[in-house]
Amino acid sequence: MLQILIVEDEKPIAALIRQALTHDGFACTCVEDGLEAADLLEHNRYDLILLDVMLPGLDGFELMPYIRPLEIPVIFITAKDAVADRVKGLQLGAEDYIVKPFALPELRARVDVVLRRYRKTDMVLHVGDLTIDTVAMQVRRGQTEIALTRTEYNLLLLFARNPRRALFRETIYEQVWGGEYPYGSKAVDIQVQHLRKKLGWDKELQAVNRVGYRLEVDT
Repeated sequence: MLQILIVEDEKPIAALIRQALTHDGFACTCVEDGLEAADLLEHNRYDLILLDVMLPGLDGFELMPYIRPLEIPVIFITAKDAVADRVKGLQLGAEDYIVKPFALPELRARVDVVLRRYRKTDMVLHVGDLTIDTVAMQVRRGQTEIALTRTEYNLLLLFARNPRRALFRETIYEQVWGGEYPYGSKAVDIQVQHLRKKLGWDKELQAVNRVGYRLEVDT
């Protein structure tokens, strides 16, 4: 699970960000003080930092020299909207700069862009309301883990990486089970039914006549 450090002294904003990103499958840690953030960075590893500028202890700009050697991407989130402040934040090494107030969909999109830039999102897939952690091989809906067999997990991963694409049974079998598809085998159909039941995806995993199956869900 990707770890995000939120350094924000406005508790309602920090809570809102944490709730949204936790729902998306990220593990979030919140601190309100720049010095406390510096201490956490000495003892923990994070994949992304969302950093306010105006903070007690150390402000966000002062914290950047501590962060830069760690090579952790930073997105500034601040009310300081002057062009000079934006330029300073980017020159100090931040990947992006978001001005308050902001919309959560914009924040989520910018987080995804930065993580893709650092090739981190290959480890986590978001499919509909599911989060697939490909490192831990875990599937969650919100904070609830869904227990899948290895075959069910590999089947889900195949559909998740090929959304809205009709997959032949032969292709599914070769990718999930390995080897040549045995003529007349019901293995694919049986496992798709199991997966539908566990995920509640009766409509999302659609049968394609004389072909196989297609996943119809937002990614």
